[in-house]
Amino acid sequence: MSKYVIGIDYGTLSGRASLVDAANGRVLASSVYDYPHAVMDTALPCGTPLAPDWALQHPQDYMDVLDHTLPEILKTSGVNPADVIGIGLDVTASTAMPCKKDGTPLCFLPEYENDPHAYVKLWKHHAAQDKASIMTHVALERGEWWLPAYGGKVSSEWSLPKLWQVLDEAPHIYENMDCWVEATDWIVWQLCSVWMQDSCCAGYKCMYDKERGYPSEDYFAALDERLRHVVREKLWAPVVPIGTRVGSLTQEMAARFGLAPGIAIATGGIDAHVAVMAAGITRPGQMLAIIGTSTCHMLLDTKRLPVPGICGSVGDGIIPGFWGYESGQSCVGDHYAWMTSRFVPEDYHKAAREQGMNIHAYLTSLAEKLTPGESGLLALDWWNGNRSILVDVDLTGMLLGMTLQTKPEEIYRALVEATAYGMRTVVENYAAHGACIDEVYALGGISQKNPMVMQIYADVLGVPVRVVDCEQGGALGSAIMGAVAANAYPDFEQAIHAMGAPVLRVYTPREENVSIYNALYAEYKLLHDYFGRGENDVMKRLKAIRAGARR
Repeated sequence: MSKYVIGIDYGTLSGRASLVDAANGRVLASSVYDYPHAVMDTALPCGTPLAPDWALQHPQDYMDVLDHTLPEILKTSGVNPADVIGIGLDVTASTAMPCKKDGTPLCFLPEYENDPHAYVKLWKHHAAQDKASIMTHVALERGEWWLPAYGGKVSSEWSLPKLWQVLDEAPHIYENMDCWVEATDWIVWQLCSVWMQDSCCAGYKCMYDKERGYPSEDYFAALDERLRHVVREKLWAPVVPIGTRVGSLTQEMAARFGLAPGIAIATGGIDAHVAVMAAGITRPGQMLAIIGTSTCHMLLDTKRLPVPGICGSVGDGIIPGFWGYESGQSCVGDHYAWMTSRFVPEDYHKAAREQGMNIHAYLTSLAEKLTPGESGLLALDWWNGNRSILVDVDLTGMLLGMTLQTKPEEIYRALVEATAYGMRTVVENYAAHGACIDEVYALGGISQKNPMVMQIYADVLGVPVRVVDCEQGGALGSAIMGAVAANAYPDFEQAIHAMGAPVLRVYTPREENVSIYNALYAEYKLLHDYFGRGENDVMKRLKAIRAGARR
């Protein structure tokens, strides 16, 4: 008799549940539910205003996703609930909240419902940037052992800067919380009444090391004496490898969702990281690029290597038994969208409409007819700063080589090429520090929708790019975790081989293009280092002048 698992993927604006055949990874049914509160970045539901750079969520939305999607996928699939054996999930991270010791978020309590610090701080909450900067500075001064594993810089998107912000700005919230919980772990807690911290979130977003633990009490005290005992006071749950069985679905939750009690509940993970499993990756040398508005690169290795400019390297962070590496590009699809929304003339939009195309498809149809180097253009892909390998949000974009004859499709292709060059700097940075990449896998809408982009990536990288046939990598990866937690497979390697998505298409480098792109990339690197490594900080000076002019 067939057995099934459920994978739940919590995004920024909605959550998706998928019912998956544990034998082969086939998705039988999926359901999406939009968060009623969406992202709260201007005010709380009560009207309390939020300062700039805030981004909050309401934890009730996470439970509403379960209430709506789980009964629906059971109904749509016709599967007997008794045949569902495991549940896994992922959430964007770091997305964390203050809770009482029984798992109640403080925002659920009447006395705190009007306090912004009582709510979930979403991954893109950037109001703790001052804390992140101090954490980096103090870690550098002290020579903290963990800092090189995170590219040498603490991000405001991580967990501990947000927690310190709570302590600094709302000490009453800090004092009255019993624990600081990642949304991933909180949802698991609700399902099985057990709080454990998953190695993925703890490692990438809270600087946890499986051999040495968290940063030392002396480091936290150097930041703020009140933080000296933060780990044992607020992060006291054990950290366990991703995919571990935390517990079983409780009677109450089973009745609530129409499932059978006792179903295995796996530790959660971060959305991009669990997608590695969905892509079928099981060994070092295979890099996954999740290409959307931005790009996240994930890589496995058997050892920890000091790779600068990455977002983190974590033991058991992606698949138990491996060190998982994360890096990223902060502007990819956003790069192309900027072009189409700001600088495409009306006659192009009209031609696209007449041909029944959206503007991206129309520009692509023109740009794909160009040969590499034909436009004479070269761009730096820093429209939203640089995440890897320079780790500098104050860098800005650049387009070089324009003339009065430059056409929109030439600019569009140059921007695509720039993102490919940006990915190549990431790949070469890994190789220079001992983590060589011989295969690139791609997930995300752009990888399936735009062959021109993927062919350019293959030509620039000089290696085949394998597009994975999977629209919901987070949900499928989470389902694989649920299958392992339910003992449907003895290990992740066998589960991934059985359930991972197949490759839809392989883009092989075209030799006639590779040599030209090698020459163009050499010029890109000159600009990359000149403007990005401090030789000429004109981009930052221009931002400072702009800020002064706007005051």
